[in-house]
Amino acid sequence: MTFKDLHHQAAPLLLPNAWDVASALAFAEAGFPAVGTTSFGVAAAGGSPDGGRASRQATQALAQKLRSAPFHLSADIEDGYGDDPERVAEYAAGLGVDGVNIEDSTDERLIEPALHAAKIAAIKRTSPDLFVNARIDTYWLGQRATVEETLARATAYVAAGADGIFIPGATDPAELHDLVNGIAAPVNTLVHPTLTMAELARLGVRRISTGSLPYRAAMDAAVRAATDVRDGGTPPAATPYPVMQERLLRHQRAERKD
Repeated sequence: MTFKDLHHQAAPLLLPNAWDVASALAFAEAGFPAVGTTSFGVAAAGGSPDGGRASRQATQALAQKLRSAPFHLSADIEDGYGDDPERVAEYAAGLGVDGVNIEDSTDERLIEPALHAAKIAAIKRTSPDLFVNARIDTYWLGQRATVEETLARATAYVAAGADGIFIPGATDPAELHDLVNGIAAPVNTLVHPTLTMAELARLGVRRISTGSLPYRAAMDAAVRAATDVRDGGTPPAATPYPVMQERLLRHQRAERKD
């Protein structure tokens, strides 16, 4: 089954987002057929805030480390890390992944849809089989956050070749219904505490991303583990060291064969 096929099943594709090799392998071990990267998690793990194209090199390095992994991989490439569509396409092609997620904002400001469409078109010309998930940041940034503006952008991006449309921040069921029914491509949303997978499926959403949630939850769990011990509690249960070590060793052996 191709990565594209996973967007056309009975149930939506739940895409967990990893920030390093170990987290990606852990998601795969849990049975996820596809894993995405999170630009926030990748940037934060390297000591940088999200955005500002800070995750370019780290995302490239992570994608290369996961080339031999037995699951589909989609890379979050922020805005493509550049304004020149051809250079964006060259970067995307060099990742060796199954899909990319590319957003229509730079430095937390929406860019003109024509520029984003040009980036999408360039990626598809260079890598026709690469699944391009075009992210629309109207709702995420609270800028021009209307169904009409979002649909106009989605229409332009699908016409340019986008395989999917990602609308983070859209959580109102009525608006999601209108967006899903007005977009001629699989719609992707972020997990949200007020919307279950079943509810999103009924609305027609085809892909649900965890975004940076697992990374942030992992940070909270790490702090709790340390503070529980400090405060006289019992250390929490965790995957045994030998299990995680063997998982990494298997991946290393696969890399060397690749």
